[in-house]
Amino acid sequence: MDDSWQSKDGPDRTDLVSKDGKNNKSVLCQRCGSKVLGPGMALFAEKELFLPSMRKKTSLKTTEGSVDGDTLNAHWLVDDMFSFENVGFTKDVGNIKYLICADCEIGPIGWHCLDDKRSFYVALERVNHA
Repeated sequence: MDDSWQSKDGPDRTDLVSKDGKNNKSVLCQRCGSKVLGPGMALFAEKELFLPSMRKKTSLKTTEGSVDGDTLNAHWLVDDMFSFENVGFTKDVGNIKYLICADCEIGPIGWHCLDDKRSFYVALERVNHA
């Protein structure tokens, strides 16, 4: 079995990731608690992605070409946008759409490249689990 989902640097994720690499718990918005994904709907994936700082959709703007944010490595990988229970998308930023909570519009909680129609990433650090 591949244990790559067990982070050497971050917190122990054994309660979040099933033996087959899927999410054990529901994925929830940190701000309003809306369910983003149900259990078993995403695979754990390690991929280095930059996400701008979390804000409401209306304030996701660049200032003089730079954006505040974080480079994150631990994500839930969803291969079908219809697997989400509650997610919204920002307008295109180059060839990227950022994922936001559809209820409170906080985000980005994730990332989607328009070149890859089947890869939607939700950052573990940007969501809660229950």
